[in-house]
Amino acid sequence: MAKRLIVRRNRYFDSVFLMQVAHQLAGQPGIRDASAVMGTEANRKVLAELGYGAGALAAELSAAAPNDLVFALEGDEAAVQAVAADPDRWLSRSPQGAAPAGSAEEREPRSLEESLAMRPDATVAVISVPGQYAAREARAAITRGLSVFLFSSNVSVEDELALKRQAREKGLVVMGPDCGTAYLGGAGIGFANAVRRGPIGIVGSTGTGIQELASLVHQAGSGISHGIGTGSRDLSDAIGGISTMTAIDALDRDPGTKVVVLLSKPSGVETTERVMRRLAACGKPAVVCVLGARGAPAPAPGGRARYASTIDEAAVEALEAVGVKPPKSLLGNTVSMRAIAAAEVARMSPAQRYVRGVFAGGTFCYQTQAILSEAGLHLYSNSPLPGMRELDDPRVSHEHSMVDMGAEIFVEGRPHPMIDATLRKGRVAAEGRDPAVALLLLDFILGAISSSNPVGDLIDAISEAKAGAQARGGHLSVVASVCGTSDDAQGLEDQSRVLRDAGVLVFPSNAQAALFSREVALLLAGRKEKG
Repeated sequence: MAKRLIVRRNRYFDSVFLMQVAHQLAGQPGIRDASAVMGTEANRKVLAELGYGAGALAAELSAAAPNDLVFALEGDEAAVQAVAADPDRWLSRSPQGAAPAGSAEEREPRSLEESLAMRPDATVAVISVPGQYAAREARAAITRGLSVFLFSSNVSVEDELALKRQAREKGLVVMGPDCGTAYLGGAGIGFANAVRRGPIGIVGSTGTGIQELASLVHQAGSGISHGIGTGSRDLSDAIGGISTMTAIDALDRDPGTKVVVLLSKPSGVETTERVMRRLAACGKPAVVCVLGARGAPAPAPGGRARYASTIDEAAVEALEAVGVKPPKSLLGNTVSMRAIAAAEVARMSPAQRYVRGVFAGGTFCYQTQAILSEAGLHLYSNSPLPGMRELDDPRVSHEHSMVDMGAEIFVEGRPHPMIDATLRKGRVAAEGRDPAVALLLLDFILGAISSSNPVGDLIDAISEAKAGAQARGGHLSVVASVCGTSDDAQGLEDQSRVLRDAGVLVFPSNAQAALFSREVALLLAGRKEKG
């Protein structure tokens, strides 16, 4: 295997685009792994840990500056040389080969000032730069009267609070940091699915949760007015829900929004109380879904809020609030689930005892923990729900484990698993080789920015895992949900069909896939007790 570093001086690209470039490079024949990152200190450290900081490569790596683009390639010598011969061809934002990098057709603004000169009517700045520069760029955008969609992570709590206070004073909103999804006026930003406009407004600190809710609403025949992401820390008492409150105010004023849905994980006590009081004063119905909460939040006097414990329940409540009958697929069928679960367990060997989840969406990892823990099951995770156990090593599962492959340890210097499934594919293979694994729970997320073929990225590993269990005299139950719509480029029906053809049990949502997995886990526990 050959390793190669290529440094392009003073070539800045945002992190979302570079994730896609790295994914395309890694998919080339003979390329085992690829990274495309800016030469920041943090990224150089990650590349050094991946083996690019030794020998002849060390000097090249250390010489890279924050404004330099760095390609890191590993693979067959001929394949690495082929990419290295013309790396700039991968930097076109047009379809491959459609426009030479740097041409007038491909050229994009390099600063906020250039962007505003090209689009003086803009109202939102999308910022996707390394964390140490993100606050500075966001501050400049707010100063110029722009709301901010802050995709960047690794922004300090102090900077986040200052930015949100500055935005609030100007009547603006900061979505983020670490905000993955928004729908504004019919336009999706970040990881977003193709959904129709409609009467349901969403405020959420959970990006994948916003995607799931918007997709379920679309599938039911309704639509989304706006979906406003806030960043995962906004509802902490340290931030105080500044963006959440601003978003609720905006949706309350919006004539096209008939119901407001709030999605979050458990948040600060004082902030939760403040948000509940604001929702109680809202002039339209509200639905509150706090994933993993022990019971519903305390209602404010006079409030019209409905409460949901899963994203599915939130979708049902929102649809009913706007007069749309929820489809049967959203309501689930526990009796049918139990029958199918019993049939699956009957095919498993006595050694198969555990349920494992390998997720691209952190919200789905969290929701699954909440659903399984309701039945008294003890779980391990690298992103544990309060009361759950943390994995000693996120790379190695233990007993019942739910793993968020989008956690920082897996994405430092690498594309998110919704874009590049390389690490996730390896994890699926590892779980499949474990004779104690009975069920493997997966999520597939369609839409903008995501991989062009999420199921195709993992289907070989899934088939091999199932075949391995059969060769050992057992049966591996693979369970999946696909988040998306028929209007997404990847195609909801096409992706689901490939899974079913491979023997995967496909459910309409993550919540239902988790409920089925819980039935299997309980049957396995009962079998163990009888044994």
